[in-house]
Amino acid sequence: MRGIVRSLGMAGMFALCAAGSALAQHPQRREGFWIGFGFGYGSADVKSDTIPAAATRESGPTGFIKLGGALSKKVLLGGEVNAWRKSESGATFTIGNVSAAAYFYPAPATGFFLKGGVGFADFRISVDNGGSATATGFGFLTGLGYDIRVGKNISLTPVFNFYFGSDGDLKSNGTTIDSHYKHNVYDFGLGITFH
Repeated sequence: MRGIVRSLGMAGMFALCAAGSALAQHPQRREGFWIGFGFGYGSADVKSDTIPAAATRESGPTGFIKLGGALSKKVLLGGEVNAWRKSESGATFTIGNVSAAAYFYPAPATGFFLKGGVGFADFRISVDNGGSATATGFGFLTGLGYDIRVGKNISLTPVFNFYFGSDGDLKSNGTTIDSHYKHNVYDFGLGITFH
């Protein structure tokens, strides 16, 4: 865990140091198709009818992939998939959101953006013996980031994400195990965006 956090911190510092010279060499442009992906680390909280409100948050690795098109120099539209994962005591917990999203650049000459979206949310438990249980429902995504141009069509993109899901009932083979699952995840990540 410390190694991942340290690596992300060093990558973020490198990205910020490179930002000044990169901006001078590669101006911000947002046109046509774009795609990006990245990894990070985040904190997740899960609640249900049987999981108490005082339960502690858990940390784990995160990842995202996004793609779409430019509506204007200030607005991008697309889709984003976010996921958090943790394995513990023979079980793997996975949280994910699939969102239709908008990305807003308030100052088009910079790479700073705000994002938001809505879509589906999923909470899944898989155990080593092959059993699994899933809850699926409504979710939303919000966050911010910065595209640091390192090439004509490539950016390093540090991001902060928050995603929430009202997952509903946890079911295994059609049988309800627990009710009213909800999740929220905060994560920091570093991605690569191809414009």
